[in-house]
Amino acid sequence: MSRLEDKVAIITGGGTGIGEATCERFVQEGARVAIFDVNVAAAESTAERLRAQGYEAIAIMVDVTKEATIVAGVQQVVDRWGKIDILVNNAGIPGANKFTHEATVEEWDLVFAVNTRGPFLCSKHVLPHMMAAKRGAIVNFSSIYGLIGNDDLPPYHGTKGAVLMMTKTDAVCYAPYGIRVNCVHPGSVKTPLFMKAGETYPGGLDHYIEVMSRKHPLTLGEPVDVANCVLFLASDEARFVTGASLVCDGGYTAQ
Repeated sequence: MSRLEDKVAIITGGGTGIGEATCERFVQEGARVAIFDVNVAAAESTAERLRAQGYEAIAIMVDVTKEATIVAGVQQVVDRWGKIDILVNNAGIPGANKFTHEATVEEWDLVFAVNTRGPFLCSKHVLPHMMAAKRGAIVNFSSIYGLIGNDDLPPYHGTKGAVLMMTKTDAVCYAPYGIRVNCVHPGSVKTPLFMKAGETYPGGLDHYIEVMSRKHPLTLGEPVDVANCVLFLASDEARFVTGASLVCDGGYTAQ
């Protein structure tokens, strides 16, 4: 039996990187997937590739900072498949790499709009459908930077710490409806965004990979490594798991 048989899932930021890998793992396990992404070309490319393999996937242009696009996207999924079983709040940006005294209000607001308000708005508009069905699973993306401090990306750290607390609170609030809410905390993963960051690192991409690999006892992760953790939390195998933080960081935070 497939682990997500007959499930309908929304995955934000599903066009590339970890989101794309999550879409792929979900359909392989029997889910029908709606890919919400502001980069609709990337989302459609992923959806087309999955459909060519015989899976059910659609791409919908959603900007998680714009409530109206979320409302329209959720309705499109319900109209097509009649329900929403799973929401994966993956869409996120690193934001400006500036210390607090250097960051502008606009830079701070942007990273919070995507990384924190986005999961709030998507959850807000998906939850009523799950409440009516008396079941559902939400997986939020925090980060190891939602658990530890570091000397970079202060606004990003703030967003991911907020997501952790949102996860725990929603887990308690919606447990009476049979809805589970959990989060994952990835370490460094070899996504296109990671590679792009490495190209501007002193010494170049190879040096960046070497430096970051040393910080992870099991070395750097691949997108599918995180996708498999999301799959577990979204599946009925995790039926007794809610409000949890699943750290998938190759041992980074164990040191």
